[in-house]
Amino acid sequence: MRRWAAITFLVGAVASVFATEARAGDLRIERIFGPEVKTGPYKHPAALEELANGDFYLVYYGGEGEYATDTGVFGSRLKKGTDAWTAPAKIAHDPFHSVGNAVVWQAPDGLVWLFYVVRYGDTWSTSRVAAKVSADGAETWSDASLLVLEEGTLVRNRPILLSTGEYLLPLYRETGNDTELSGADTYSYFLRYDPKSKSWAPTGKIVSAKGNLQPAPAELSPGNLVAYCRRAGDYKLETVGYIVRSESRDGGLTWSEGRDTTFPNPNAAVDLLKTRKGNLLLVFNDSMNSRTPLTVALSPDLDRSWPVRRNVVEGAGDFGYPMAFQAKDGSIQLVFTSERRSVVNRAVFDEEWVEKGR
Repeated sequence: MRRWAAITFLVGAVASVFATEARAGDLRIERIFGPEVKTGPYKHPAALEELANGDFYLVYYGGEGEYATDTGVFGSRLKKGTDAWTAPAKIAHDPFHSVGNAVVWQAPDGLVWLFYVVRYGDTWSTSRVAAKVSADGAETWSDASLLVLEEGTLVRNRPILLSTGEYLLPLYRETGNDTELSGADTYSYFLRYDPKSKSWAPTGKIVSAKGNLQPAPAELSPGNLVAYCRRAGDYKLETVGYIVRSESRDGGLTWSEGRDTTFPNPNAAVDLLKTRKGNLLLVFNDSMNSRTPLTVALSPDLDRSWPVRRNVVEGAGDFGYPMAFQAKDGSIQLVFTSERRSVVNRAVFDEEWVEKGR
């Protein structure tokens, strides 16, 4: 969450003119909010959801800076059939502490969940995870409740719906009292939600030699899951930093030891998505040392091979914290931030566009 590259936003040959309905095989990129939006210069990271009524709902945390005390979670709506986002409104804050990463997700029962981080000290290792819910499509929100009381616990990626009907929320526990370093004992885990009992329960940990965080899970088949995780550590120039991978064979209750993949990771967030066609999409920065380019890799055989990679954004710049999902129309909706974490962007493409990268 801390280090960026340069500030120039270059998309190569990609046009920045955005159309809500992208044509098959196309990539469209929209600059949603930047410094001109007066929620503070800092806007990072962002999360996006398509609501049951067809609206898109975007959240991010903003303020004067990553460690500022004035931060809040802001929400904006793109109403179905329109092309203008509403002015961001503050939907969560803490009167005594800074807040952080926010995730929005609508459950199958229609309830919209907002998960976010509350930081109690000077570093993220003092954080807890809070939650709000909305029963009216993110128009109004409940009071906040702490979802996890353990110090150092944070949220980053969207929940997934398991084949059992349960929800799996990715979390991580960050260690180390340093703004530029997370400890080697930093680990990923999950909360599992039972809609019948309306209760959350923690799962086993993903532990790895150098630490890992911000897991992105996918269910390959009933009970069989894989998670790709950001590596822990610092932001020094590295030649041995890779995305960490783990497996679960019991529905996400326990996880194998995390091991390095062949995908590079500059200590930056990643996302993983299983599409309705059965492909896996991995979104990551294809670099050891920089948050550029922002790349999508495709696996047609459920994680056995990854023969396709294509850059969404490339060139000098910082394109970080990707979060992706598949919309009702089949398009892949991807949000990310750029320009020193001051600009929120949305990319829209489909699997055909990715496959052209062969």
